[in-house]
Amino acid sequence: MRILLSNDDGVFAPGLEVMARVLAETMDVNVVAPDRNRSGASNSLTLDRPLEAHHHHNGFIGINGTPTDCVHLGISGVFSERPEMVVSGINAGANLGDDVIYSGTVAAAMEGRYLKLPPIAVSLAGGSSPVHYETAAEIVKQLLNNIHTLNLAPRTVLNVNVPDLPIADIKGVHVTRLGHRVLADKPVESIDPRGVQRYWISGAGAAEDCGPGTDFYAVKSGYVSVTVLNIDMTQYSGMDNLSSWLEELV
Repeated sequence: MRILLSNDDGVFAPGLEVMARVLAETMDVNVVAPDRNRSGASNSLTLDRPLEAHHHHNGFIGINGTPTDCVHLGISGVFSERPEMVVSGINAGANLGDDVIYSGTVAAAMEGRYLKLPPIAVSLAGGSSPVHYETAAEIVKQLLNNIHTLNLAPRTVLNVNVPDLPIADIKGVHVTRLGHRVLADKPVESIDPRGVQRYWISGAGAAEDCGPGTDFYAVKSGYVSVTVLNIDMTQYSGMDNLSSWLEELV
């Protein structure tokens, strides 16, 4: 199977190296990733300048753009034969609940929605410095062994979050829904040496909707969380109410 591997932590991230090594044992892996950390880039494309590709000694390709840029180029066949699917990660830290809105890891996977097989975004839920990348890589390898038999609607993504534990301590796999977080803390204000006021975006808000059935709960309980994400963001259940409301206005 031909895999395009990308991430948002950058082409030198340890999770990318581990995932590439493990998948390459049984698959044809091509790595195209940002040349630096682009966490939080979401689905942005670079449209105001051309992109450059740097070929590293290990075969990885670094792009001076976003995670979506990388996959956009990678699935076009610019660097190699067109892949069958996209794997994004291993992200250093979780992508749970509302995180998927901002996540470059998830966005990179989403850009692979046009391909034959459903893309996978994988994150290691262990803070900013997780340890057990091998665990996450082995979980994804197991998922890929039978991915051809998975029957999902077109343009869907699997968002996988793995507890930062040795694989022997993983309790199992749960199919989950996205939980939700509270509003993040206020941005941190600072004054730079030139007297200009600047702002640091605060970290993600605390988990609020995190009970049984959610991705938060599964990971906290020692289970791998697998959530099916739908690219079509239309809320079909609200269409009738919206239609009635509009009829009253006009």
